[in-house]
Amino acid sequence: MIIIHAGFQIQADKEQAFLEEIRPLIAASKAELGNVAYDLMKDIEKENVYTMVEVWADSAAVDIHNKSEHITSFAGNAPQYFAAPLDVKLYDATETQKI
Repeated sequence: MIIIHAGFQIQADKEQAFLEEIRPLIAASKAELGNVAYDLMKDIEKENVYTMVEVWADSAAVDIHNKSEHITSFAGNAPQYFAAPLDVKLYDATETQKI
């Protein structure tokens, strides 16, 4: 499994527009083959900061997602909402050997 954390720092005056823009992306992504979870989380300590927590069955599912119309469309529009560059972290959720 692949886990992705995509961190968004949003301009305060564009937060509502960002949330409206991202709702269809979330719905379409959850419907994709290979998607296990796709949820937007709001930071409880920092204003206008969100993290998209994505869980995918494998890297092939991530590749298909990254080429989808809904992600490419969102990626083209999203920078107008950002107060800082997007922060993306990828994790391999394969069980590691116990120490």
